Amino acid sequence: MKKFDLHERLIDFAVQIISITDNLKSTKAGNHLSGQIVRSGTSPSLNYSEAQSAESRNDFIHKMSVVLKELRETHANLKIIHRAVLYQQAEQDLIAVIKENDELISIFVKSIDTSRNRNK
Repeated sequence: MKKFDLHERLIDFAVQIISITDNLKSTKAGNHLSGQIVRSGTSPSLNYSEAQSAESRNDFIHKMSVVLKELRETHANLKIIHRAVLYQQAEQDLIAVIKENDELISIFVKSIDTSRNRNK
């Protein structure tokens, strides 16, 4: 996968997260999780952009680790939203976003591992 394709995939993921936040139940929990997930779910694309301009391999690894951290936080939020039945649209749409989130986490785990191994 080309770097540009991954960046586009992260942007598409951010757009999906925005759509989810717009379709959460307007409850205390829904509003809280909406704020949480919009921050954690949109930041990976922004942090990935920063990683592409890293000043060193260690800086790159650090910035990619921030992307991974945000993806993991988003994953936890999505699972809470799913289990608490806070999403007001089709369940399969939410499940598809959770699956994409899983795939992105896997990509970044592998990328960080590869970069660390090259750094040794």
